[in-house]
Amino acid sequence: MADYRVENLAKIIVGYSLRVKPKDRVAVTGSTLAEPLMLAIQREVLRAGGHPHLFPSFPGGEFIRFSESNDDQLDFVSPVLKMVLEEFECLASLYSMANTCALTNIDPAKQGRVAKAQAEVMKRYMERTAKGEFNWTVTMFPTNAHAQDAEMSLAEFEDFVYSTMYADTDDPVREWRRIHDEQQRYVDWLAGKNEVVVKGPNVDLHLSIKDRPFINSDGKKNMPSGEVFTSPIEDSVEGWIRFTYPAIRLGREVEGVELKIEEGKIIEATAKKNEAFLLEMLEVDEGARYVGEFAIGMNKRINRFIKNILYDEKIGGTIHLALGAGFEEVGGKNKSGIHWDMICDMRDGGQIFVDDELFYESGEFKI
Repeated sequence: MADYRVENLAKIIVGYSLRVKPKDRVAVTGSTLAEPLMLAIQREVLRAGGHPHLFPSFPGGEFIRFSESNDDQLDFVSPVLKMVLEEFECLASLYSMANTCALTNIDPAKQGRVAKAQAEVMKRYMERTAKGEFNWTVTMFPTNAHAQDAEMSLAEFEDFVYSTMYADTDDPVREWRRIHDEQQRYVDWLAGKNEVVVKGPNVDLHLSIKDRPFINSDGKKNMPSGEVFTSPIEDSVEGWIRFTYPAIRLGREVEGVELKIEEGKIIEATAKKNEAFLLEMLEVDEGARYVGEFAIGMNKRINRFIKNILYDEKIGGTIHLALGAGFEEVGGKNKSGIHWDMICDMRDGGQIFVDDELFYESGEFKI
């Protein structure tokens, strides 16, 4: 029997997140494990008058790619990837992994090489997104691997996932419109502000947001969502931060990351686990050592760390920074082949001051 929550999620993705119009070319990527959701999205795209293109991948394929490719093959950028990012109108990317640790033992230099090779197409993708030419969204189809990471049974994890997306409600689109309105209050208040100071047991940062508006992340790009974010002035970030959750990228967990930043640039980086991978990613390009994003997580239905950044960066009561590429739509100028989110819990006394006014404390807004 079909799960009504899968059908609801497909309707959210196509009708709300991507806003598919007649004749839009829509790419849908994900592993074969996500078949029910891929087919449901295909159906909804057709009903909206669009042209769906399904690009299923196979569990284990990425491991074979990194372990067997030579340098020339690692440098090769798929023309299909370029076509989707440079020409299509919409992209739905589905997380649906069979083994979230499959790439743990891959040489990080190989992963860094692929990131460098894709830098130019990623730049074009960011430019098209900023201009409103390309609608994309990322979501999850729950699998046993993700459930194991979250330390839940698959049934429990499915309940958690669909709850965070409001796919278990009678009118999930209405719920996301309500969330948009709530978050817009804070975006509007932050408009025109200049300086941000973040203090707490794990952070002491100063940064400028002058002429950098915040974005209301209301489920259009990520599903689930629930955050507000911007790109700080590139050379303004000063101080240090210790990330309280593992930073996960390309199948690797980097634990205990601590950064020291001067004039916007990371001058010192340490980690308790996988420090070599962290340092390798910081050398992808010059922009990798700068902060491309400052954000506040606000989704109270995401109430635990599940080792998946799509969810974890939205945990209500946290902030996160992204190393690398900034957002052109808010004036971000940093260019990089990476955009790596790292999360810091603020519920233990963390504070955010904006232009010397207390804006946020211990996970709650004070305005």
